[in-house]
Amino acid sequence: MHTGSQTGTKCFTRHQRLLKSEELQRVFATGRRSADSCFTVLAAVRDDVDSQEEQQHRLGLAISKKAAPRAVDRNRIKRIVRESFRLINIRWRNRSIDFIVMTTRSATQKDNPILFDSLHRHWQKLWSDSHQH
Repeated sequence: MHTGSQTGTKCFTRHQRLLKSEELQRVFATGRRSADSCFTVLAAVRDDVDSQEEQQHRLGLAISKKAAPRAVDRNRIKRIVRESFRLINIRWRNRSIDFIVMTTRSATQKDNPILFDSLHRHWQKLWSDSHQH
């Protein structure tokens, strides 16, 4: 089993996932929103981070059957979101942010490069928003 490096840049580790219901609820309640025709992304800064291990950005996925009825489409979108997050996460430092990504029905019809571009714009927008507040 591949566990990635200590910085978590080689794979999507458990520490990078939003898993607890209360963590997801906090992002839904307090997060900033960025939306387009493919995704809605929410981001909430975590100020309660103490240890170096906890100083990571985390990702939650809310890819519904209503938006992507076929499992193959949901899984493809999840892989794309995780890879995009992994690639951009390498550059982010100083603040810990929790993200939740939701998809739209039209995302299932888009090619992978379009989805990657969409996500990149969301990451950049929400990252810069988090540094202004």
